[in-house]
Amino acid sequence: MSNTPPLTFPARPAHPLPSPAFGHAEGVSNDEFRAAMSRLASGVVLVTAQEPPLDPDDPGAPRGEDVGMTATAFMSVSLDPPLVLIGLREGSRMDDLLDEQPVWAVSVLSGSQRHIAGRFAMKGRVSDRLLFADVPHRRGEVSGAPLVGGALATLECRTEQRVPAGDHTLVIGRVLTATAPNTDDGPLTYFRGRYRHLD
Repeated sequence: MSNTPPLTFPARPAHPLPSPAFGHAEGVSNDEFRAAMSRLASGVVLVTAQEPPLDPDDPGAPRGEDVGMTATAFMSVSLDPPLVLIGLREGSRMDDLLDEQPVWAVSVLSGSQRHIAGRFAMKGRVSDRLLFADVPHRRGEVSGAPLVGGALATLECRTEQRVPAGDHTLVIGRVLTATAPNTDDGPLTYFRGRYRHLD
C-alpha cells in the first residue's frame, strides 16, 4: 500500500482574481497593458498592398488602388523557410484587403521617414492615393505593391497563414523578395507612444 497522501485541492485560490470590472478577468486593465507594452521599443514599417482589379479576367481593367498602413507589430518568424509576421487590427482596411489579396510588401522605415509613418497612421482617411503621390517608391516585381524609396529594407511576401488573435489578425507571410540597400541612416523606432530616431 502506498504511503503517498491523497492529492487535495483548495476550495478557492489563495489569491483571488480581481473582479472583471477592474479590467480583464486576469486582472490587467487596458491602460496598464498599454503602458507596459509602450516600454518595448519597436521598429516601424509600412505595409503595402494593391487592391485586386475590378475585373481580374480583363487584362485591360483598371489597376486596383494602393493601400498602405504603418505598423510596429512586425517580426521575423523563420529563416527556413523565410517567414515574417505582421499584426493587423481585425476588420481594418488592410486586414480585409489581405484576406483577399495574397501578396503584399513591407518597407522598413528609416529615421528620416517619420513623416511617412505619420501620414499612413492617420485614421478615417478615405483614400491612400494622395498619400502615395509624393512618396518616392517603386513597384514590387512580385506584389506590384509600393516599396518606399530610401527604406532600410524592403520585402515582398505571400500570405501563408492567418491566425485570429483577440482583436487582431496575425498574418504570416513567406518572403519572396528582400533587399537591404546600403544606407547610413538609422531605423525609425516607436517607444512610449512616440516615433524616435535611433542613431
